[in-house]
Amino acid sequence: MDQELDTATWARAFQEAADLGVLQLHLSGGEPATRRDLVDLIRAARDAELYTNLITSGIGLTEKRLAELDEAGLDHVQLSLQGTTPELADEIGGYKGGFQRKMQVAKWIGDVGFPITLNVVLHRRNLHQIPRALEIAQEIGARRIEIATVQFHGWALSNRDALMPTREQAQDAIKIVNRARKELKGRLVIDFVPADYHDQLPKRCMGGWGTTGLNIAPDGQVLPCHAAQTIPHLKFDNVRDRSLPDIWYNGSAFNAYRGDHWMSDTCKSCDRKEIDFGGCRCQAMALTGDPNATDPVCAKSPHHIAVKEQAYAHAAHGDDVPLTYRQAPGKLADAAE
Repeated sequence: MDQELDTATWARAFQEAADLGVLQLHLSGGEPATRRDLVDLIRAARDAELYTNLITSGIGLTEKRLAELDEAGLDHVQLSLQGTTPELADEIGGYKGGFQRKMQVAKWIGDVGFPITLNVVLHRRNLHQIPRALEIAQEIGARRIEIATVQFHGWALSNRDALMPTREQAQDAIKIVNRARKELKGRLVIDFVPADYHDQLPKRCMGGWGTTGLNIAPDGQVLPCHAAQTIPHLKFDNVRDRSLPDIWYNGSAFNAYRGDHWMSDTCKSCDRKEIDFGGCRCQAMALTGDPNATDPVCAKSPHHIAVKEQAYAHAAHGDDVPLTYRQAPGKLADAAE
């Protein structure tokens, strides 16, 4: 915590973000509710006229604190869910009693009257639970559910043997989501992120590198995306030392993958380069060791076959593969994050 930005610096960053044209602020982590000054941060964001969304595991929230956040001006809550049964949710989240706690917090959120989004990270162990996740979303009064298949960056990369979905699971998930969108139209918005390793086209990561959004890490480093620190050659500026507009326009990390100067010939000549911008730089780094490479998920990538082979190899492992946690289970670790 000693390395994290203080309240005043966050407040300045929020105002600079608003002046830059940012409209929405998503407070995430880690767990943002561990910040003792969370209410003050929400108040500062409201003063900057930012729409505020709290992305939380629910740990650290109480009825009293939610009421204080409401009074401070919090607009929306996004609650994460690792599984639809206590056993699986607690195993993936690494926190015993976490599922029941989340359900209690969901009730409190509803009682206060916050709009709520349920966020479910999918993988081999819980893809079959999509129908129940949709039911839970409706039961807690969610207006939206985000169903996102785990992307293997950071800690999840160490858990590919345990979490990689099979191709059949990925295909079933698409069918379930498409059917549910028709059945629940007008009642529940469903955002779905399919499995990368089983796809043929890369995603437009972060809306395009350095074009749409930015992340400020707890220590003040400003990142083009949440996983950008996995690219070793990038140097990140700190909001303690430079203004946010200066970093956005002039920071070397933000300019590293803007435009097409960095692209391989495969991407430069592709008619989709203005659609997906070459895909995810962090995924290219993770799978090829070269962040400039065409995203290996793309069927045009020379590494695409290797990705398919990896997907089949990792998915071939049984569900009894032990999870590797960031911390000892019970201390807010998350093997899938």
